[in-house]
Amino acid sequence: MTVPEKRPENNGAATVQERLVAEVTPLIEQLVAEKVASQLAAGDTTLWGPEAEPEASIRLGWLKAHETSRPLVPEIEALRAELAAEGVDRVVLAGMGGSSLAPEVITNTAGVPLVVLDTTDPGQVADALEGDLSRTVLVVSSKSGSTVETDSHRRIFTEAFAANGIDPASRIVVVTDPGSPLESTATEAGYRKVFRADPNVGGRYSALTAFGLVPSGLAGADLTTLLDDAEATAGKLGSDAEGNPALLLAAALGAAHARGAEKVVLADTGSGIAGFGDWAEQLIAESTGKNGTGLLPVVVENAEAPGFLDAKEDATPVAVGPAAEGVMLATEGTLGGLFLLWMTATAVVGRLLAINPFDQPDVEAAKKAARALLDAPPEETPTPTFVDGPVEVFAPDGLLAEGTTTLGAALGAFFATTPEFGYVSLQAYLDRIADASAIVLRPEVARRTGVQTTFGWGPRFLHSTGQYHKGGHQNGVFLQITGAVTHDLAVPGRPYTLGTLQMAQALGDGQVLADHGRPVLRLHFTDRAAGLAHLVKAVQEVGA
Repeated sequence: MTVPEKRPENNGAATVQERLVAEVTPLIEQLVAEKVASQLAAGDTTLWGPEAEPEASIRLGWLKAHETSRPLVPEIEALRAELAAEGVDRVVLAGMGGSSLAPEVITNTAGVPLVVLDTTDPGQVADALEGDLSRTVLVVSSKSGSTVETDSHRRIFTEAFAANGIDPASRIVVVTDPGSPLESTATEAGYRKVFRADPNVGGRYSALTAFGLVPSGLAGADLTTLLDDAEATAGKLGSDAEGNPALLLAAALGAAHARGAEKVVLADTGSGIAGFGDWAEQLIAESTGKNGTGLLPVVVENAEAPGFLDAKEDATPVAVGPAAEGVMLATEGTLGGLFLLWMTATAVVGRLLAINPFDQPDVEAAKKAARALLDAPPEETPTPTFVDGPVEVFAPDGLLAEGTTTLGAALGAFFATTPEFGYVSLQAYLDRIADASAIVLRPEVARRTGVQTTFGWGPRFLHSTGQYHKGGHQNGVFLQITGAVTHDLAVPGRPYTLGTLQMAQALGDGQVLADHGRPVLRLHFTDRAAGLAHLVKAVQEVGA
């Protein structure tokens, strides 16, 4: 962790770097004096106040995961060897939120293949089914054991295995909390292996537990080195010293938030770690975005991306990797070390913001809304406000001027609703493999609007930034993108298809956001490729 050293004053005017040092120094001194680092390392559940204490008492297992997870390693390696001896070497992971984000970072960084299913898009799931099932093991990972997306994947793969003459039970591995519904299902069905995770760890803090290790290890990642690297960092993070990197990071983010910098812009500057920002995004958003406050993570493409070095006073740029020119905050190191650093710093930020960093009180609202739509589907198909080529536009009442007929005009009116120092959230309920080019929208929108812009794949982001959208600072505007489903997939044993579930999740979350008074504009592509091209062109015309 690096922060700028104090520099000479310039004719009496403090530089940005000097202001940061002036803000951070007293906070670090306070944290050291209060012995926050050592108390946290010792598992003190009182650090976040009496209201948070019950939750904290069952959520601090991550502090010692680099030690307690050691016995898992030989178990995982033995299972991998068994599967390999049977010719099974393709690992598919069904998991959402922390159950998929950490394994994806671990395996991508290690350069080992892992197929991640964190979607309800029928096309993306169908693509995973088209792989060689004779070589496939499915890891079903869910802390609660009742995650609807993950349960749908399990049902679909069970049917596919059986249809191909493969015993499903021999090809399904489960990671879940003890006593969960998934554990019962796995036991009754005789699944290949059940890994019971530490129940005293929340999903977004579970990178170094069974949720992060089992799929990564089965895919071939080096788990021992990952845990060794975390352990090598742990001692520094538990030290009541001004040079403690977790205290430095927490103080920098806390001080910035106190003066109105409520967003954290993350760019990789050559860390050698693939996708760390996506993992940190969930950690920061779900941990801090509540009670009308918090830090909104904005993951950008690189240090030159709009919104990073040119960030306004509402945002703090942080490099993941070496400090680059113009970057005041940077975190670098091994993956295991960075996992532990950011988890520790985020927990400390919770104390500075006077919130509970271990709950997620607003996540359930979108799930309930989606379930309601599945249980009682609308009798009539919603009618678009207007149609522009391959894009159907669904605008809230009062957004558009009468007679608006073009996508560009609708976008201009929508972006104009963004409050000063607000943000635009792009939410793509699409196939993040086949429709991957949709990510070009983030820098384009950020460039055209001049405000911080986030991009999330739906419903994946519902298990990540979704908490902040409802519980954090209420200054976001939300652009939903849905797409026509060409070939849907039934969910065995359930009265809905994946396409129906995907649309219910989009509409349900949109309704919850609207109930919070936030602007939501939905664009539906009747042809995905053509719709995306049309949207990109319309964005580029905004403000031109």
